[in-house]
Amino acid sequence: MASKATSIKLFSFSTPPMRAFHLTWMAFFVCFFAWFACAPLMPVIKGEFGLSIAQIANINIAAVAITILVRLIVGPMCDRFGPRKTYTGLLLLGAIPVLGVAAAQSYESFLFFRLGIGAVGASFVITQYHTSVMFAPNVVGTANAAAAGWGNTGGGAAQALMPLLMAAVIMLGVSSTLGWRVALLVPGVLMLVMAFVYYRYTQDCPQGNYAEMRAAGIAIEGGKKGGWDSFKAAAANYRVWLLFITYGACFGIEIFIHNIAAVYYVDHFGLSLGAAGMAAGSFGLLALFARALGGYLSDKGAARGNLNSRVTLLFVMMIGEGLGLLWFANAGTVTYAVIAMLCFGLFTHMACGATYALVPFIDSKALGGVAGIIGAGGNVGAVLAGFLMKGTGSIQQTLSILSALVVISALCAIAVRFTITTTSSDDAATAGAAA
Repeated sequence: MASKATSIKLFSFSTPPMRAFHLTWMAFFVCFFAWFACAPLMPVIKGEFGLSIAQIANINIAAVAITILVRLIVGPMCDRFGPRKTYTGLLLLGAIPVLGVAAAQSYESFLFFRLGIGAVGASFVITQYHTSVMFAPNVVGTANAAAAGWGNTGGGAAQALMPLLMAAVIMLGVSSTLGWRVALLVPGVLMLVMAFVYYRYTQDCPQGNYAEMRAAGIAIEGGKKGGWDSFKAAAANYRVWLLFITYGACFGIEIFIHNIAAVYYVDHFGLSLGAAGMAAGSFGLLALFARALGGYLSDKGAARGNLNSRVTLLFVMMIGEGLGLLWFANAGTVTYAVIAMLCFGLFTHMACGATYALVPFIDSKALGGVAGIIGAGGNVGAVLAGFLMKGTGSIQQTLSILSALVVISALCAIAVRFTITTTSSDDAATAGAAA
């Protein structure tokens, strides 16, 4: 019987784990590209609809608010139906508002579709679930972080490419009013294509698909508890809620920066739309290696120490994130702002990777519930940051306050520490002893 992969063979598509690895980060990339496709075009959309700073804050909140609920739902759904069917369904349904936003004619209709687009952000939970059930403890942190990191670059790619795509459309003779709408059709079409590819070429776990396995009486490790049972088991674990907070302080900040960076560079430093998009895009593109680096360092630290080595690493990364964010908030020139953004962005992405390097060891019998709740924490953080910006009316002041909150939330990372009753470096044994 097939077993979990103990190594990551990047150039291989011959095994179920590696096909899942590659296709899950590709699907995640497409979803994140679609999720953040509107953000770099907001200066243009702001002008067309005459949006105020409060309305932009509402749009940013809507973009991440619905994701909280959907992430809580899709985690247990993975336990019940398997990641293959869950991801396919999300891609198909998520494409509807992605295509619909191009038809928005007012602030209200744009806000409605932006709310719907937020559902595709739940793709992250399915990505982490799928790699968690496909890879063994010695490499699962790296696999989770690499798949999530490469998928996350979809947000950075959207920041950099959407203004260029709109410009290319306009060069064909289309007006700017229609240009951004045509550009926003592209990610919706990509989601439909990805839905077919994912359903056709992946399977739920190394042994096969959950439905067939249950019918054959084969035990399912990640999906023993399906649906509501998975959620209840995860919700009863205090470590889940501590990581819920820490993920809100790292991934929540990441989403917030994606949504406001282009507007911040245009309004605060006077950059052009294209230059602001490139600057904002560089933050997202850090995910190409930074998130994977966080997971890799977590795996290596655990191999040399124990499960608490992962916890300590997460704490250090979050302290670095908070201090870097404070620097970014107080940067006086665009050059220093970009440098500061890249520095704190490095720690932010690594902290995200280190968080989900811990997830597979919290409760393997309710993996979907654990992944869903912690993933939702990221969006709660982004929503709260959006409300904070709406309250202060200033992006710069919001960033300064957030930097202090990130440092404080690092204490939750330390509180996750496990009681180690074995000196084994195998995380599976360690987690079992700590449970």
